[in-house]
Amino acid sequence: MKIITIVGARPQFVKAAVVSKHLRQSAREILVHTGQHYDVNMSDIFFKELGIPAPDYHLGIGSGPHGAQTGKMLEAIEKVIIQESPDCLLIYGDTNSTLAGALAAAKLHIPVAHVEAGLRSFNRRMPEEINRVVADHLASKLFAPTRTAMNNLAHEGITEGIYRTGDVMYDAFLEMSQRVSCQSQILDTLPISPKQYYLLTLHRAENTDDPAKLQAILSTLAEMDRLVIFPIHPRTRAKLAEYHLSFSEKILKLIEPVGYFDMLNLELNAAVILTDSGGVQKEAYMAKTPCITLRDETEWVETVEVHWNCLVGSDPDAIREAVSLKWLGSDYPDLFGDGAAGAQIAKLLTT
Repeated sequence: MKIITIVGARPQFVKAAVVSKHLRQSAREILVHTGQHYDVNMSDIFFKELGIPAPDYHLGIGSGPHGAQTGKMLEAIEKVIIQESPDCLLIYGDTNSTLAGALAAAKLHIPVAHVEAGLRSFNRRMPEEINRVVADHLASKLFAPTRTAMNNLAHEGITEGIYRTGDVMYDAFLEMSQRVSCQSQILDTLPISPKQYYLLTLHRAENTDDPAKLQAILSTLAEMDRLVIFPIHPRTRAKLAEYHLSFSEKILKLIEPVGYFDMLNLELNAAVILTDSGGVQKEAYMAKTPCITLRDETEWVETVEVHWNCLVGSDPDAIREAVSLKWLGSDYPDLFGDGAAGAQIAKLLTT
């Protein structure tokens, strides 16, 4: 059996690392990297740290407007599919790489399998929401990480080919967190101590494409009561320059993007994580670190329902209030499976 796997962004590299090691035991996998994340710190380091095989195809698409980027990916992926004639095409998450892979395969009548199916923010202004909805409706095998994701699919009339597998990122977390102490020394290179700093990630268009929102968030965090470590996404850094935004850097410390182990180390040891990333919200829960989400909605509603995640949008007063952690819960239910999602997905793909 031959399966083409499409990846292009940091979270997809983590998920593919988990599934590929099981998949390659019984199938031939053709790994295609679209190049959506192309910076060394956003791509190459993840392949090295996670032991992901070198891509069979690197499309080198790079960044750009959504239409142009997706169009280039669609054209390039179509050529790979025609050349390789796979039995299935595997996609992850909700990026433009996900959408392009789903469209290219569906138009060529190649079955699509979607890992992390069923997630919904119910905000169609988010590009990611459009991507995940289209991908799910084109897929013939849908691997849902949670019961909520299963219910979302059912509500949209998708009732066949759905499997609740748990979350492959939890597989990765369980395995890789055991190696953090020997793989990451980032706490020694920064002026921080465990549980004495905040960790920030910020990259979604709803925040970075709005100068007022971006300024509000960063100015508020620059006034926090302890150091805020900010591994800044290249896109966010470019927006700061484009909008000529400024804030005090005494508290808000910008650093370059970090690899998987360094990020895991920072997440495990932060007092609070502030983020607009879906993946980081999950990892915060797995690390038992309180999470404040800089959005008005989330795909990971379970983490909010158990009071380990708090939605604040970009409102300065809401951010300041949330940092007090008065909302934080004490129960810690199992939300993301048993850590065997990768093996289950590989088996479902090949049988």
